[in-house]
Amino acid sequence: MLAYLIWGAGYGFAAAVQPGPFQAYLVALAARSGWRRALPAALAPLVSDGPIIVLVLLALSRLPPWWLQVLRFAGGAYVLYLARGAWRAWRDFASVRPDPASSRRAGVLRAALVNLLNPAPYLYWGLVTGPLLVEGWRQSPARALALLAGFYGVMLSVLVALILLCAGAGKLGGGTSRVLLLLSALALAVFGLWQIGLGIFS
Repeated sequence: MLAYLIWGAGYGFAAAVQPGPFQAYLVALAARSGWRRALPAALAPLVSDGPIIVLVLLALSRLPPWWLQVLRFAGGAYVLYLARGAWRAWRDFASVRPDPASSRRAGVLRAALVNLLNPAPYLYWGLVTGPLLVEGWRQSPARALALLAGFYGVMLSVLVALILLCAGAGKLGGGTSRVLLLLSALALAVFGLWQIGLGIFS
């Protein structure tokens, strides 16, 4: 069960610090409206990910068991692709500049809509965390719950930290943002190679 908790925590960290529309929305909202108004928006994945997870799990539950190995390999390749993107963002770093227009759209529902319309959660749950969740559930429901606890516990904590760093500053501190990108790239590379290894040899 500890392994699933660690996997969830690692993937949750990587998901939270990946540059994307949702993270940019949080940065803009925090810079424009302050942390008190932006903090509830960090909970948006709890609203938007539910339908995504259900949809993905319904699809995965109808696949034969060997398909999980194929998806694990594909998911590892996708995670390496994300690692490459994070590495390039770190290498060619430019501080995030919030969009004042988007910062006016506060609230959990608006943030959830941003996340729901973003393809990243579908790819993440379909190729990476979804197969792990199904495998963990088949072994023991406690393992699946540990994966979810690690994922959302770490992801929401990082999103809250991101908002607090951005609030009142107008932009994220360049050094902090760049360090997070580098950590994300390294974590994604390790998890991607590990998942590909499991897909090949397990």
